[in-house]
Amino acid sequence: MSETEAISAIPAHEFPTLVHVLRYRAEKQPDATAYVFLTDGEEDELRIGYRDLLEAADGVASTLAAGHRPGERALLLFPPGPDYVIAFYGCLLAGIVAVPAYPPQDARSLGRLDAIVADAGASIALTTKDLLPVARSVLDAPLAWIATDARAEEAVPAQDAPTAAEGRAEPAGPTADQVAFLQYTSGSTRLPRGVVLTHANLVHNAETIYQAFAGTPEDVMVSWLPPYHDMGLIGAILSPLHGGFPAVLMAPLHFLQSPYRWLKAISVHRGTISPAPNFGYELCVRKIDDEQLASLDLSSWRAAVNGAEPVRVETVERFAERFAGAGFDPAACRPSYGLAEATLLVTADPVGENVRRFPVEGVPRIACGTARGGQSVVVVDTATLAPADPGQVGEIWVSGPSVSTGYWGRPTESAALFGATLPDGRGPYLRTGDLGALDADGALAVTGRLKDLLVLRGRNLYPHDVENAAEQGHPALRPGCGAAFTVPVDGEERLVLVAEVADGADLEAVTLRSRSAVWEECDAELHELVLIPPRTIPKTSSGKIQRRATREAYLSGDLPRIGGLRADAAVATPGGTDRTPPRTALESLIATVWAELLGRPEVGVHEDFFASGAQSLLLARLAVRIEQELPVRVTVGDLFQASTVAKLAELLESRPLAVDEAHAAGLLAGGDDG
Repeated sequence: MSETEAISAIPAHEFPTLVHVLRYRAEKQPDATAYVFLTDGEEDELRIGYRDLLEAADGVASTLAAGHRPGERALLLFPPGPDYVIAFYGCLLAGIVAVPAYPPQDARSLGRLDAIVADAGASIALTTKDLLPVARSVLDAPLAWIATDARAEEAVPAQDAPTAAEGRAEPAGPTADQVAFLQYTSGSTRLPRGVVLTHANLVHNAETIYQAFAGTPEDVMVSWLPPYHDMGLIGAILSPLHGGFPAVLMAPLHFLQSPYRWLKAISVHRGTISPAPNFGYELCVRKIDDEQLASLDLSSWRAAVNGAEPVRVETVERFAERFAGAGFDPAACRPSYGLAEATLLVTADPVGENVRRFPVEGVPRIACGTARGGQSVVVVDTATLAPADPGQVGEIWVSGPSVSTGYWGRPTESAALFGATLPDGRGPYLRTGDLGALDADGALAVTGRLKDLLVLRGRNLYPHDVENAAEQGHPALRPGCGAAFTVPVDGEERLVLVAEVADGADLEAVTLRSRSAVWEECDAELHELVLIPPRTIPKTSSGKIQRRATREAYLSGDLPRIGGLRADAAVATPGGTDRTPPRTALESLIATVWAELLGRPEVGVHEDFFASGAQSLLLARLAVRIEQELPVRVTVGDLFQASTVAKLAELLESRPLAVDEAHAAGLLAGGDDG
């Protein structure tokens, strides 16, 4: 980077808004690169400097000011790229409240978009010439449509849109306490809600991010994250502007098509900061081959930010090990915690420190660092709302200058969630709805969502732990594409897992190994495993699993099942229920014990244990009984791996201590042949 570009970052207190920052950059660094857009995800790129960025954004602001008042809400419907970024800054310059949204792709996303328009009371829609006809045809709201890449006179007004500007923002820019934009939550649990973010929120969090990751003007951001959501917009687009360093951006689709493109961009552009959710790192481990790995140089990457979803110990370790040969420093891993209601970043550890972990409820958890930027984090007991002891799981509460004032148009809900106080009167705090624990040093480990917490026979279980265990059980389960939840069965909550499976996978092997892994890792029994095709599980527009929607689809029978197994389902063969008799003495022994435990006269050797009514306690009794009869170690995990009489007999015979048939026959007859 040139000396001209290397201008110090601006302290948050010096300029009140990012509008002031943009104007400063355009004056002092006019030709310095603000953004590099990788239009094909690889080599084709479009660069824009600070002066050109301001001029383009001013053009959008002028169009808006010609017919709209400051404070109106404008829906932003753009594909990832320069048009979106320019339109966003244009709204800030004009005093228009931006409402970023994902362009409609299907009926489900259209319903969410309708809900956003209604909730925000949007009167304007900004988009491109190509998208305008389609978007306008599917939205019935009376919006003034503006194609920002067209001439101003081509704008399509709404019937009741004002015809002249009234009170356009002064050149000095907005004030810190004005609303900058509405960040709509992903809607994983309910209708989307608009988080109100002021200019002061944005500047404080941008400065917090800069300080947390030891930012310098020589930094380079690289991101494939969706620009419609907090980590992609604030973390990867707005924060680099504040820090005075360029951002290299690609569309999420280009990354998903080839995760190699992300790391290649870091390698080529010498990226220093690059964020992603946990599943992004997992995809790199699974999809980047040795030849691609050999072409990478990741030595410049000093802040590999991991957030937006639970950070998995296994993923962090595998990624660091896999890419060490490409120069990746394990100390660059920066597990972090944040949420839209607190603008973005809440906790992180300083760059260069090794990743920390500590046990929570007996499970090792990744520490996502301590509170940054003068913010406060407490974990409260969900029953007493008093601060929890170190290591105790409770709800995460946050306070500080980055915390929003509340949800747009929802005063009652905002007061309840953004105005919480501790028993000693401290507050107000934001109730995040996330569960976690603090260690003695104040480091935060996130364990899950309060409303997603599963309770099985009095024991707490986190759905992502179940989903992760199953994925580790068989590589054909697509990472980050499973949903665990409970359903009532005979008056008891039972565990269900719905998971996407790769095309062409051995569904029987996936079923058995996944069930076994959940049992072994989580000490939990799956009532049912439902396997579905790729890209069919309900997700939010930001890629988060919608567990509640998946549960509803499961209960209504709307899931596109292609495999799996239910514990109480009958196993049928062309001739009906399997009744193949034992063919060896060992099979006879196992079948006799199993039939006795089931209270049935007989079982077939190909009848699956789970399909014939197995539950965890019953399986444990079967393992114990077999061990009593045979001089061989048998575990419940064996029963998951070999879930029929025939398979279990074959497994036991393959072990060095397995008995021969003559010995088994003697045991069955009640004798002892030595």
